[in-house]
Amino acid sequence: MKVAIVGASGAVGQEFMRVLEEQNFPLSELELYGSHRSAGRVFTFKGRDYVVKLLEHNDDFRGTDIAFVGVGASTSREFASTITKHGTIMIDNSSAFRMDDDVPLVVPEVNGADALNAPRGIIANPNCTTIIMVVALKPIHDLSPIKRIHVASYQAASGAGHAAMTELAMQYLEIATGTRPTVKNFQHQLAYNVIPHIDTFQGNDYTREEMKMFYETRKIMHSDEIATSATCVRVPVMRTHSEAIWVETESPVTAAQARNALRNAPGVIVVDDPQSNLYPMPIDCTRKDPVYVGRIREDLANPCGLTLWVVGDQIKKGAALNAVQIGQYLIDHRR
Repeated sequence: MKVAIVGASGAVGQEFMRVLEEQNFPLSELELYGSHRSAGRVFTFKGRDYVVKLLEHNDDFRGTDIAFVGVGASTSREFASTITKHGTIMIDNSSAFRMDDDVPLVVPEVNGADALNAPRGIIANPNCTTIIMVVALKPIHDLSPIKRIHVASYQAASGAGHAAMTELAMQYLEIATGTRPTVKNFQHQLAYNVIPHIDTFQGNDYTREEMKMFYETRKIMHSDEIATSATCVRVPVMRTHSEAIWVETESPVTAAQARNALRNAPGVIVVDDPQSNLYPMPIDCTRKDPVYVGRIREDLANPCGLTLWVVGDQIKKGAALNAVQIGQYLIDHRR
């Protein structure tokens, strides 16, 4: 198995390498690719040094089985044909192809079999907030189909990249020393604040991030009947997203039924003992593989409703781990 990582020096590219090693992914060869800025850098994987090659329009991907791509949407679009033209499967972390009809959008715990039908050789990794949410909702959807979802996300600085994480830490230092905080990577000061604005506002006054959750959830869960209304909020947490979710199902599902289904679901850990102050928090879930679920209870405002609190590492399960799990699914199920 020959594997490539495109965007190797970025936050997601670095996480790809960590996850491939942690998962003991069955690769025999590894190639790293990057921009002019990162070409020539050296990274170590399993005790061996690898030099980042310049991503170019050539035949470098000939013989590569899977390419994990962690670059921006425009770069993914530009290089997709170069990456896939000799049969490489491109597992893309950007938003470039997510809603294309001929590109599967995959969360292995939810719709892994979709990855087996990729006519263009491209499989899309969903948005991080969507991944974390649907892993937790699939067991409930299997009990009774979900009709409506209301979700408020509490998204860490990591979602905006390394520079944003650095800026958040810097803001706290600047405020502590009486200096006006630097604001470059967020719309406003994030330290000691929350910002109800992630990505660009659309014509309906929802942000692009919020609309991703609407459309991607329908595609992943194979249901045009599910309606998702989201409010996505940036919070002063360094890494790992949280979500407060309210769902309405076709028929009532008790909290006990949901809790039992979630305990038996792949990729989910239930932490739900509120009387002992036990529930998922970013500080406990950072750099962890599963999606954590707690505060599971019946909705007081809806007889067919449930509400729950969900936490997942945005860089790990929300990006690199999900992509690597797609790759593993292909290996396990392809003949």
